[in-house]
Amino acid sequence: MEEIKRGRRQAIKSIGAALAASTLPMPFINLRAQEHNFSGKTLRLLTWSDDTGAAALRNIAATFTAKTGAKVIADRADGTSGMVAKVKAAGDRPTYDVITLAGVGAAGLGDAGLLMKPDLDKLPNLKDVAAQYRTGANGFGVGYLLWSDGLIYNTSTVKTAPASYEALWDPKYAGRLFLPPPEWAEAVDLAIIAAKMNGGSQQNIEPGFKKLMLLKDRVMTLGENPNQVADLFRTGSLDIGGIYSPAFFPNQIRKPEYKMGVTYGMKEGFATQLMFTVIPKAHPGDSDLIHAFINHSLDAGVQGRMAADVLNGPVNSKAVIPAESRAFVPSPQQIAEKAVLHDDKALAVVQPAWIKRYTEIFSA
Repeated sequence: MEEIKRGRRQAIKSIGAALAASTLPMPFINLRAQEHNFSGKTLRLLTWSDDTGAAALRNIAATFTAKTGAKVIADRADGTSGMVAKVKAAGDRPTYDVITLAGVGAAGLGDAGLLMKPDLDKLPNLKDVAAQYRTGANGFGVGYLLWSDGLIYNTSTVKTAPASYEALWDPKYAGRLFLPPPEWAEAVDLAIIAAKMNGGSQQNIEPGFKKLMLLKDRVMTLGENPNQVADLFRTGSLDIGGIYSPAFFPNQIRKPEYKMGVTYGMKEGFATQLMFTVIPKAHPGDSDLIHAFINHSLDAGVQGRMAADVLNGPVNSKAVIPAESRAFVPSPQQIAEKAVLHDDKALAVVQPAWIKRYTEIFSA
């Protein structure tokens, strides 16, 4: 989880064009890979060394072994940059079969010529994934989870979950409000949301900064330290804040003493970022095994358990999220109706200027 947290804290310029989602129609579905018995075969997985990687091993790798008999050998790296370094160091030597990573890493490896494009005919579970989440990173990545940002609120002082981002501007929360820091992607998303609420858009951002100016003297903190934010909720010092993801504090938000709730039900929608599974061009395992593993990661049950573990949104529209985590994870219906993927390639051009404006508004 630490890696994805760091990734969301980086500027949009570091994300680049990784979210260029495919809108092509679904290909013919080939079920052969899913009917194959892979007992005695081995798949080599590269994933994160943090909680997200551990969740992938529990929810995807272990259940794939139980289902197919294949052995999964996992290598874990400290962050997407670490994974990219490992793959580049391996070069043409077959080392990994499958990698799960953030969008910027998938795009970078694809641009370096180190990935192969997946055969969508061998991923029948894609039929339950909306077109914009199926592929990205110029076709080299298969989307498998959505980083999701909502509004965080104090369940003791905010009795009803807000239905609009206008709650951030409610005078009764003045001095008990937090916002994302300027360098985070969440701040960029907040500026766009503010612009739309004030008659603007991503292309006409000025109304957004004018609206953000109204919060200048109302913000207690810019939530650069998620643990500090959680403690401020625990001590009753904060009422509301965002946009922000519960994935920044997956342990605290589940504990009643922190009095933290999250909502994705805003009428303006909520921001998301697609995360990917990719296949190295040089890989030791056979193609059917690799595609069966990726397809398994898109299974409705696997998606629900993985989303619940790391508090991300599922991409499978039929995902079954465990009851105890439904309060913290956007439902497939909410994702279908309200999730927004922004044009990050266009944002890369304006990001530095937006950081400067945002910083000027909220600097001491």
